[in-house]
Amino acid sequence: MLEGVVRHTGHMKHSTVRLRRLARELRMLRAATEMTTEAAAEQLGWSRSKLNRFETGKGAPTPADVAAICHLYCVAESTTEALVQLTREVARRGWWTAYSDVFTGSYVEFEAAAKEIRHWAPLLVPGLLQTEEYAREIIQAGHPDRSDVELARRIDARMQRKTSLLGAHPVTLRIVIAEYVLRYPVGTPDVMARQLNELLQAAKQPNITIQILPTAAGVHSGTEGAFSVLFFEGDDPNLGYAECPAGEVYVEDPEQIRQLMLTFERLAASALSPEESAAFIAVVRSEYDRRVVQRRVPQVQP
Repeated sequence: MLEGVVRHTGHMKHSTVRLRRLARELRMLRAATEMTTEAAAEQLGWSRSKLNRFETGKGAPTPADVAAICHLYCVAESTTEALVQLTREVARRGWWTAYSDVFTGSYVEFEAAAKEIRHWAPLLVPGLLQTEEYAREIIQAGHPDRSDVELARRIDARMQRKTSLLGAHPVTLRIVIAEYVLRYPVGTPDVMARQLNELLQAAKQPNITIQILPTAAGVHSGTEGAFSVLFFEGDDPNLGYAECPAGEVYVEDPEQIRQLMLTFERLAASALSPEESAAFIAVVRSEYDRRVVQRRVPQVQP
């Protein structure tokens, strides 16, 4: 599933979404002239690697660089102005830059620009749907050596991410969650009961679809781990994403993304319907509710 991917392990200092868009526009402009990268770079007085960095999004050109490229390609003035403005916007910062010590990759920015996200969750409740209590348990377990201040900042960043994406202009979410996630005890029964209630409330939102893949469905196509597919407005290409201990993995090849989408649709087809899923979540929540009551009832000594 993860062949032909791009790995990012560090923080991007530029707007990755806008840089990706600019790189695509520069490639298309050169292709329209039928000039090779070598020929264009030579006429610009640059090295081939410099122009290649701009066309692949691995480097950010200056407005003057983009103006020079547009002049060489005889681009219309209105197009030149638009691309120069896009170049200036590459340096524009989003809310997530205030948490650059927490978000060390680029996913949150791609997420913020997406119009729809499809996510397969085989192990944990997705971050966008986590309660603060549930998030605290997960973050503490993942960073046992961090100070209380650092942990609090990570929790705050996750809640801010949730508010930003599900606030005034919410993204469309389609999520398939494995039954295992509902039964995996993160924290106390109280924490799990409130987390499952959060899922039930989220499922009522018109922009969120939640399906549960029951264990009874047997072996499925999502055994390689969690992943997301992000869809964007306009001509911006879709993007696949997965996270692993080595860093963030981005799938940009159209065929690889198609395979991810097929995998997601297979999982969704094997999962319960949204209505059945809500009923299933409610049953599991009631199990946690009973455990909460049992914990609170004093044990009678014989």
